Amino acid sequence: MQGGVKSGSLTYRQQQAEATKVRIAESARELFATDGYGATSMEAIATQAGVATRTVYAAFGAKREILNLICERWLEQADARGLAQDVLARADAISRLRGAAHWLTVLYSTDFDVARILDSAVDEDAETRALLQGKLRGRNHVMDQLITSARDELSIPLADARAIFRALGATGVYGELVQTAGWTPQRFETWLGNALVTELTT
Repeated sequence: MQGGVKSGSLTYRQQQAEATKVRIAESARELFATDGYGATSMEAIATQAGVATRTVYAAFGAKREILNLICERWLEQADARGLAQDVLARADAISRLRGAAHWLTVLYSTDFDVARILDSAVDEDAETRALLQGKLRGRNHVMDQLITSARDELSIPLADARAIFRALGATGVYGELVQTAGWTPQRFETWLGNALVTELTT
């Protein structure tokens, strides 16, 4: 749960409050994905969640905090941090490159809507822009780490290798192949892993 509080240590009232926050976040995620982050109001989120608008403000304070919880739940559900460490611990560079494809596929297939929201969200509020940029930097930082871990086997400059991974692993590419063309996530992972090995090491 948010803040790392275990459910067993929460009072019934606190558990209810956490459940309400999750319901609000899930409702917001649906609206952000269909209507866009900027176009979605706190009132619309409240209606979707079946709660009063004041409840949404009391639980989060600002729309960006809802987005923050959505992102954190996504990363937790995908075990993004733990999976990245597992990939970095692999013995050989080629396996780490294929692991990079696996990491990104798991992240996207866990909830691709969140990835699309982050890439497309726009807002005039400076704090919201900072949050969005921070989340995107975090994802890109992990992607860069995964490629850097294979640097001894790269046949091209490291900066180029990182750029190729970001290009091949862009949300638009995953969306086109998996959501539009009907590829399975496994097929995407195999394709991306093969492409990384071919383009970066030969």
